[in-house]
Amino acid sequence: MKQLLAALLLAPGLAAAQSPSSPFLVQGRVGQLNAPARVFLVQGFQLLDSASLKNGAFELKGRTETPGEAELILTRNGRRPAPQRRASNRTTLYLEPGPVVVTTADSLPNATLAGGPLTQDYQRKLAAMEPAYQQFDALRAIYRKATEAERSTPAFKARMQVLSEAADQEYYTRSVAFIKANPNSWLSLEMLQQLRSVRRPQYATEGPLYEALSPELKASRSGRFYGEMMQGLKNVAIGATAPAFTQLTPDGTKVSLADYRGRYVLVDFWASWCQPCRAENPAVLKAYNAFRNRRFDVLGVSLDNENGRDKWVKAIADDHMPWTQVSDLQGFRGEVARLYGVSAIPQNFLLDPQGKILAVNLHGAELEAALIRFVK
Repeated sequence: MKQLLAALLLAPGLAAAQSPSSPFLVQGRVGQLNAPARVFLVQGFQLLDSASLKNGAFELKGRTETPGEAELILTRNGRRPAPQRRASNRTTLYLEPGPVVVTTADSLPNATLAGGPLTQDYQRKLAAMEPAYQQFDALRAIYRKATEAERSTPAFKARMQVLSEAADQEYYTRSVAFIKANPNSWLSLEMLQQLRSVRRPQYATEGPLYEALSPELKASRSGRFYGEMMQGLKNVAIGATAPAFTQLTPDGTKVSLADYRGRYVLVDFWASWCQPCRAENPAVLKAYNAFRNRRFDVLGVSLDNENGRDKWVKAIADDHMPWTQVSDLQGFRGEVARLYGVSAIPQNFLLDPQGKILAVNLHGAELEAALIRFVK
């Protein structure tokens, strides 16, 4: 579940719009409230508009570069809550060109929504996904009720793992059903992107979902980005020849994947800010030391950004990684990440001496077992 929340915040491409900007209009009534009561329309950390209430009525309008969910927040004192705090008097709606009407007799959590096609799709999505959301809510409730001592026990961790996997599977299954049933809806493209939060994308499963979307969705900016990722995944299927690339080391030396022909090589995607990656580095180091004299090498590809260059270099030293590291410091939008369809890290690809992909996403004991199996 933590991976779900993190991925929704970090997944690239979700903020890309179909057009440079889209108009929105949100109208509504909250009982008979008057100023200083005020409503705020927020998307992510961006305040789109706000308005005081007059006899309960309000109107918000403007343009947004991100069609999608937004939060409507009500404060009776007229002050906007701090961005890091989740307000209780709020509701979520879907911005679209036509008016979205919000109506409630008392508070926003009890509001009803009316609007155009996207609002209708959004309401159908909420209904379709409700069983998955209930499982996530139940999971959070179990965790909150447990004491710190209980949370630290192997039995509790194992139980939470089973429940989390079940909730993720419910989320995935219901999302896929919605996407298949609504190939023309912008929500389907967003939900397809969000599936990476519970399962690493695979061309065999997500590829057909993407191909079934409408041409308009696939031609949008985020649609094209997702399509590039799918093509990347197709390029790196097991048995395929790994895509060629050349990148720079921290000192500016050009390194090509072709330089590793004749050796087994683990192309390892990571970043200094990625804690699971950093936790995995000792296992990679152990494998490297055990097999480096048997035609095995590692090539690290960092998904740090330009402003993280110093942290990248420091992490290489701190984690004692003696193999070559390269990056264009463009994060997930970097050339190699897009070429290989990388949307989450840590991720790696084991290549044979001819450059063909033998295995993917080998972590911990799996990496050592694969090397024992493949490296001759």
